[in-house]
Amino acid sequence: MATSQEINKNVILLPQTNQLIGLYSIIRDQKTKRGDFVFYSDRIIRLLVEEGLNQLPVEEATIECHGGNQYKGAKFLGKICGVSIVRAGESMEMGLRDCCRSVRIGKILIQRDEETALPKLFYEKLPEDISERYVFLLDPMLATGGSAMMAVEVLLSRGVKMDRIFFLNLLAAPEGIKAFQDKYPDVKIITGGIDEKLDENKYIVPGLGDFGDRYYCI
Repeated sequence: MATSQEINKNVILLPQTNQLIGLYSIIRDQKTKRGDFVFYSDRIIRLLVEEGLNQLPVEEATIECHGGNQYKGAKFLGKICGVSIVRAGESMEMGLRDCCRSVRIGKILIQRDEETALPKLFYEKLPEDISERYVFLLDPMLATGGSAMMAVEVLLSRGVKMDRIFFLNLLAAPEGIKAFQDKYPDVKIITGGIDEKLDENKYIVPGLGDFGDRYYCI
């Protein structure tokens, strides 16, 4: 059975199985229509969420089964919530809801400041008790890492511990991973693919285009 790879401390890459490579081949293809892009992206998102859940702490639990038998299992410790970076990150919310019933989800809106070209926080709406939860930060692409790092700052300011943050993304660039880890070494990155590099315009290469546009618009 294929297992996730720990690329370096706190960077986890989903197992590069034939199935996963096939899914990425579909969503990377510029000829893929929106319906198929959404369907196959959702499958990858579900895998990312499952791996995120697999990283949460558990404790042993003895379960009473039918027939008076016992099963030595496990139960999760603590509560979780999702936080999506609007807009593309919202595409990952349903995958989290599919795995976690009644999960609470917050939102952070970060946009590029046209004057400075730097990310700027415009809006946040987070659960009041977020400091007591494990947080799945949702954004499909990790390019330069600017928006994600600002989102982490928001979470830290609300009392979330760094080692309780799990950043889930479909694709990451090596430059973004390094910048993110240099600043937040205890945040765990869970990604489905690590691409070659960023180009001169800071786009991931080979990438898959603008995820938000392909998921919602095209």
